[in-house]
Amino acid sequence: MPAVHIDYSTVSDVGLSTEDTDGTRIDLDAVQVSVLIPRAEVQDWLDLYDPSSGSSPLAADSRVIARAVLDALRKHEGL
Repeated sequence: MPAVHIDYSTVSDVGLSTEDTDGTRIDLDAVQVSVLIPRAEVQDWLDLYDPSSGSSPLAADSRVIARAVLDALRKHEGL
């Protein structure tokens, strides 16, 4: 399973006006979390993902990213 890391030094409260990956405009107050995928593992992550399948990525692979992000949010919120 590929690795994922969080650059915790950049986790911050922000006001954003930007664009989502699907082109949708986003205007909101948010917590910004920088997710780092090692360059050497980018293709591994992409190989595990089929955007045309509703069951992709596998739950175990999704959990790697989700847990890293949620751990950063918990730390940011002082929990």
